[in-house]
Amino acid sequence: MSFKIAFKKSVARDLKRIDKIQSEKILSKIDEELPGKAEFFPILSGKFSGLRKFRVGDYRVIYSIIGDTVLILRISHRREAYRK
Repeated sequence: MSFKIAFKKSVARDLKRIDKIQSEKILSKIDEELPGKAEFFPILSGKFSGLRKFRVGDYRVIYSIIGDTVLILRISHRREAYRK
């Protein structure tokens, strides 16, 4: 199944905190892999129950699958990804 990719508005703020080269790499990986494989990445538990994670180097993309859309909720460094 092919998914559409949508971004929460706060993701723009997350990307501004990451250097430009890394953010371009993350966005290209999202475009390459998430539309076709979104349902195969790990499901989180605990307070993030039901959300999924996608790993790009030291960064984590936290997302949710809603129908045929992948909603990107957060992009951050792995040490900060699960704090909020």
